[in-house]
Amino acid sequence: MQYKVVVLSGDGIGPEVMAEALKVLRAVGKKRMLDFDFKEGLIGGIAIDTHDTALPEETLSLCRDSDAVLLGSIGGPKWDSLPPEERPELGGLLAIRKSLKLFANIRPVKIYKEVKDLCPLAPSQVARGIDILTVRELSGGIYFGKPKKVDSHTGMDTMIYSAEEVEKIARVGFEAAMNRRKKLTSVDKANVLHTSILWRRTVEKVAKEYPEVSVNHMYVDNAAMQLILDPSQFDVILTGNLFGDILSDESAALAGSLGMLPSASLGAEINLFEPSGGSAPDIAGKGIANPIAQILSAAMMLEFSFKDLKSANDIYAAVEKVIASGLRTADLAGGKGHAVSTSAMGDAVAAAIS
Repeated sequence: MQYKVVVLSGDGIGPEVMAEALKVLRAVGKKRMLDFDFKEGLIGGIAIDTHDTALPEETLSLCRDSDAVLLGSIGGPKWDSLPPEERPELGGLLAIRKSLKLFANIRPVKIYKEVKDLCPLAPSQVARGIDILTVRELSGGIYFGKPKKVDSHTGMDTMIYSAEEVEKIARVGFEAAMNRRKKLTSVDKANVLHTSILWRRTVEKVAKEYPEVSVNHMYVDNAAMQLILDPSQFDVILTGNLFGDILSDESAALAGSLGMLPSASLGAEINLFEPSGGSAPDIAGKGIANPIAQILSAAMMLEFSFKDLKSANDIYAAVEKVIASGLRTADLAGGKGHAVSTSAMGDAVAAAIS
């Protein structure tokens, strides 16, 4: 079977960690007799430098003609002086999400027991277990609401949601909960925001379709606090674009390194997969970046876009085996384990698959 994958390596450490993800995909392809058709495209800062736009039309064309998109991290201080709509983040990342009609971001956070000491929480909290899936609405809310404006005196953004948008993402959250521990926490700010009043009402409506799932509602400020006080209470967190952006980054910090955390962005026709961390331009080119988040994003691609759970599990298991063996990139070393380079970590995961 052939899988058509568009590879957008991005900026900073993006090309380095992407190379390792492709190495691992080729290893699992050899084992499972899969035929990957990789096509390269540009997005972000590198696209600005070469095409004067963060999202060239040829990149979008490649994506629309593919089965899935594997994206690296984008952006960096080099492009921070550009107007917001032209920067890699808004002109590239948010633009591709909108163009491909991606509406749900799924970000898992779990702690590998061998690196649990990197979690900033007390050992007693870590011992309770941390395994959280954040389901974030991705195509609406304040990031895309109109009107927007900024001048020397006033800045304005508009937060807006329709019931249909909330129903759509709520079903993704409830379906995820059904496949996990059947517990869902819906996060909003319904005490002050009208969009959150609609959000809560709509989630309660959808909840009636999933009587097996235990549902609770939590204000976003309390949710941020509870993620620190007792993250073990969470299974699936369902929330909107802005709150999901913030809370998923907060929960990611619990794992000790963003370099360990993948994500999937789902659409009606095509899905996009990317690491949770940034482009880390300060370490780009040094061969010390952690490729595991990009590798696990490739595994999520196999699972969600190609429904190939066997191949995805090959990668998940290989990563766990390598971490258990004591190999560590710089972000995970912390004085323990055996420090290895970006490419050596990719080699180890590929070898564990083979």
